[in-house]
Amino acid sequence: MTMPTTLCPNAMQVHSIRQETADVWTLELIAQDFYPYLPGQYALVSIRNSDSTLRAYTLSSSPGLSRFVTLTVRTLPGGEGSGWLTQEVKPGNALWLSDAQGEFTCAKVADKRYLMLAGGCGVTPIMSMTRWLLANQPESDLIVFYNVRTPADVIFAQEWQQLVQRYPNQLTLHLMAEHQADEGYLSGRISQELVAEKVSDITTRTVMTCGPAVYMEQVEAISYALGVNNQCFHKEQFHTAAECITGDEPMLNISVVRTNQQFTAPVGTTLLYALEQNKVPVIAACRSGVCGSCKTLIVKGNYTTTSQMSLTEDEIAQGYVLACSCQLTGDIEVA
Repeated sequence: MTMPTTLCPNAMQVHSIRQETADVWTLELIAQDFYPYLPGQYALVSIRNSDSTLRAYTLSSSPGLSRFVTLTVRTLPGGEGSGWLTQEVKPGNALWLSDAQGEFTCAKVADKRYLMLAGGCGVTPIMSMTRWLLANQPESDLIVFYNVRTPADVIFAQEWQQLVQRYPNQLTLHLMAEHQADEGYLSGRISQELVAEKVSDITTRTVMTCGPAVYMEQVEAISYALGVNNQCFHKEQFHTAAECITGDEPMLNISVVRTNQQFTAPVGTTLLYALEQNKVPVIAACRSGVCGSCKTLIVKGNYTTTSQMSLTEDEIAQGYVLACSCQLTGDIEVA
């Protein structure tokens, strides 16, 4: 096998593919060499073994516990990466992954008490960390909220129930369904009143959340309103846009001057995801706000950024952003 790009040097063989829900699959991979990673981290995948088309996916397995390295992927309409991984890749095929990346991990948090909140496909790093904490920290105390549209959308449904039965004194699980909630589910969406009722000791816990951008913003507001210290609050920043889009988000307008394109994207998505989904040429290497290769000039618009570390003060003043770390909150115009 020939390495397609130095950014993805880790050869993996697909052992099996398991369907989780109607549109989510887990790929179980055999690493050709030792592959170190921390619970909650993600990796870039070389799509069609390309040197230029890379996509980021959570490592949903747990280091030291899982038989395989696993990627849990939701098929997105027109998704170049997710479509290939879930519909075309077969057992026996080779995949190339980057080294593990990301700071969203419980392995760097010195705590035993956690509140974890997941929305939709944002459950993948939450499961990785939950599984790891329960097995490696016998004194851990975890409360998990998992929000989905319907009970049929619960990813890892059987494993969640197995974990609750195996660790009844360590894990409290609240499954929430927005629609069709049946026995064993809370009905509706996450709210400050609900969290206050179910987690009376929230100020003693580390709070970690992953999900759609709007969901994470709501969880962050709830946490701070209930007295959580900002140093005890962690959300997945970089790669969740593609994984967690639900279709319910409001849309915004994007205009790209150099290609004379106009299109829409969900509020909260990254500029990088929006550009790639609409075939706008953009170079992206680390996808973690570090390398600077996705530097892009925004002429005007509304957005927030989570990393500017490779930009100069002059570039920031001119409107340059790192597309991978730029979350769109309103209409924008890109040079």
